[in-house]
Amino acid sequence: MAHERSSGPRLSPSSYEEDIRAVLAPRLAYFEAVARHEHVTRAAHELGVPQSTLSRAMVRLEADLGVALFARKGRTVSLTPAGRTFLGSAERALAEVEKAADSVRADADPTAGRVSFGFLHTMGSETVPALIRAFRVDHPRVRFQLVQNYGEAMIERLRAGGLDLCLTSPVPDAPDLVTRRLDEQRLRLVVPDDHRLASRRRIRLAEAADETFVTLEPGYGLRRITDDLCAEAGFTPRVAFEGEEAETLRGLVAAGLGVALLPPPAVARPGVVELTVTAPRAAREIGVAWLDGHPDTPPVAAFKRFLLSRRGNLLPD
Repeated sequence: MAHERSSGPRLSPSSYEEDIRAVLAPRLAYFEAVARHEHVTRAAHELGVPQSTLSRAMVRLEADLGVALFARKGRTVSLTPAGRTFLGSAERALAEVEKAADSVRADADPTAGRVSFGFLHTMGSETVPALIRAFRVDHPRVRFQLVQNYGEAMIERLRAGGLDLCLTSPVPDAPDLVTRRLDEQRLRLVVPDDHRLASRRRIRLAEAADETFVTLEPGYGLRRITDDLCAEAGFTPRVAFEGEEAETLRGLVAAGLGVALLPPPAVARPGVVELTVTAPRAAREIGVAWLDGHPDTPPVAAFKRFLLSRRGNLLPD
């Protein structure tokens, strides 16, 4: 005999959208098993739940949906047209849940899991490849999802759960983050090779007060450091160009557009001379940051230990 629509309480229109997932999610696996076996007792045995519990769950599911999903004859059931439609969607939803579970289990695998790792543009050509190469000597199957960006954008992504760890500068000071200083990188004043200062090896930054600068855009850590160092030297830099990548700035210096405060290049670039800044002390701290209280998967914990072991030896010579 077909099961009639329940006259009991149902979700109200106002609460339907916010409550339907909570109502349906725990019952989809029950529904799929009953539909597959077309028998409540056999489905209950497979699921390891009492037959009465399973029967009540199906009745409540139909009542909440306001639709008959099964035609019943004793403990044998068959799907109604609505039930067949609902089964297709339920199977796809359960398959997606299983796929997601497999994915997060794989990411947490101690030997072959995934690390989401962010780093500054200036560390992408040499520092980060060398770090990953060294780490993979002992962890050859660990996978990396890499994000290259400026510091503030990476911190935002870290807070949003899109990164496990990031290398950044300046090292942030925020109550929701854990940070560790790993190394220090000296900055140089880069000038064109035909510049009036090109014959010098050392310079006080105040001597460049009248120069035009090319810098990174506001929001980049290196831009903040540049502004702070110039202020300490007693001037505000006159900026001709704001870019997104340090090597672009180095090329513009070679073209005579201005001077720049930059970390050392991975490979020496022709057309420029790099001067040691003696005052104020021009350097940037490089640190690692992660979200406080966020549990680490085994591969993330292993990579974090590796980074911390490289304190003072993070950057290539």
